[in-house]
Amino acid sequence: MPKFSIAAAGSRPCTLVVCRGCCCGDARKTPGTDHARQLERLRTAAAESGGRVALRTTDCLGPCGQANVIVVQPSGQARARGARAAWIGWVLDDDATDDILTWAERGGPGVAEPPATLALQMIPAPSEARRRAR
Repeated sequence: MPKFSIAAAGSRPCTLVVCRGCCCGDARKTPGTDHARQLERLRTAAAESGGRVALRTTDCLGPCGQANVIVVQPSGQARARGARAAWIGWVLDDDATDDILTWAERGGPGVAEPPATLALQMIPAPSEARRRAR
């Protein structure tokens, strides 16, 4: 069984989780969005961040009605202070991508306030949305 290291968890950077397996990233659902270019911009920014930003892709995050969805996970230190992931929907253009990158580079959830326009695109996590519907 692997040992959990608090030091390792505390050093985790702000992480962008990009949905790309179902509706998100599908030109048929959101024509006019250059999905490949967006993902390449995110990859490049993470690689050039000096370890401040990480990037992961996943098959499906769930809220397909708000495609493209990106989750901004707080750094390990921010999570230890109580910060939670921010779910962002409708990430369809360069402005939204720029806002996410700027926020992540500034530290993301629990460290920096999101740009006002990005705050308008925040959506509840699927588990939170299910709880509210009950």
